[in-house]
Amino acid sequence: MLISRRDLLKTAGSATVLASASPGLVFAAAPTNKRFVTIILRGGMDALTAVAPYADPNYARLRSFLSLGKPGEKNGALDLNGHFGLDPNLSYLEPLYKKGELAILHAATTNYRGRSHFDGQNVLENGTPKPYGTDSGWLNRSLELMTDGERRVGLSVGHAVPLMMRGKTDVQTWAPSALPKAEGDFLDRLMRVYEGDPVFEHALKQAMKSAALSAGVTDGMGKVNARSTSLKIMAEAAGKLLAKTNGPRIAVIESGGWDTHAGQHLLLRNKLKELNIGLEALQQHLGDTWRETVIVVVSEFGRTVAANGTRGTDHGTGGLGFILGGAVKGGQFIGKWPGIAEQHQFQGRDLAPVNDYRSLFKTVLHEHLGLAEGKIEDAIFPDSRSARMFSGLIRRA
Repeated sequence: MLISRRDLLKTAGSATVLASASPGLVFAAAPTNKRFVTIILRGGMDALTAVAPYADPNYARLRSFLSLGKPGEKNGALDLNGHFGLDPNLSYLEPLYKKGELAILHAATTNYRGRSHFDGQNVLENGTPKPYGTDSGWLNRSLELMTDGERRVGLSVGHAVPLMMRGKTDVQTWAPSALPKAEGDFLDRLMRVYEGDPVFEHALKQAMKSAALSAGVTDGMGKVNARSTSLKIMAEAAGKLLAKTNGPRIAVIESGGWDTHAGQHLLLRNKLKELNIGLEALQQHLGDTWRETVIVVVSEFGRTVAANGTRGTDHGTGGLGFILGGAVKGGQFIGKWPGIAEQHQFQGRDLAPVNDYRSLFKTVLHEHLGLAEGKIEDAIFPDSRSARMFSGLIRRA
């Protein structure tokens, strides 16, 4: 049977759901054993529900029906430090905080002060002060400084490579596949047929390497199809791949649906449950590499302090970041807290953004991954010297 070049590439790709975003991938010795995962919550997560300042005397009054009860009450917050508490749907995070493996940066965002999802996400991901400041992502630029031209350590988990991971440096991608799995020695036979063809020999070699690396990724996941967007599935895959000794080290995972303009109570409850399950799955499948891992969870901005007329919240400014992992010095809130009283709100409606996500990212890149501070300032987060790094956030090996 004759096989066209298009069919060959499609078949080679079906050997695995892991593929190179661009050619030239080689899995050699990794430049670091540290792992770093960024989870982007697209839509603007309501930070004041996820981590509620329940002890603030203004909280229940300003949040009305959106407010969580006090710890011990029905549907009450899970107490962290006597002032803040987790939404009960984030129960996985409570013991992590008490164990010292979760830190929280509240009242935080990028330097963006508009209310556009697209512009806000662009600033979050490109690492510059402007939505269209560059067409590469800050995490890809970080990879460029970490790699030696041969080893590729980046992984994008999802159906598209987000801006944060786009750039000059090759990354791996993983997403649920609709293509059938190649059986037996099929790729070996194809290799013999197309040996000497520079394009297809290279493509087949990449497919074989990727097939070996991704072996077992979907085991135990149940039914997985190409339309799957479950954070649990994405997190399981990321954890398994990052745990491999010859696998990637730096990953990005996306989660959509966090825009809660109407009916927020039910919608956000379900999203927080999904995040809770996903984070637990990620830790489980990282296994022993959890000790060397930092996970950062962020959204492009927060929500308004007060509810709107459709029992939801509108685009705000200050959000929050979760920082968790075995390499995190947790059990603490980092940064400043502005309060939520009217006189402290940004533009009279939002949680004030007194902390900068770039401070968090820069800290992880420098303290955890070992990138030079000067290179971070110049190449990764230009014009960010006002965003100072945090001390005492990362455990020293």
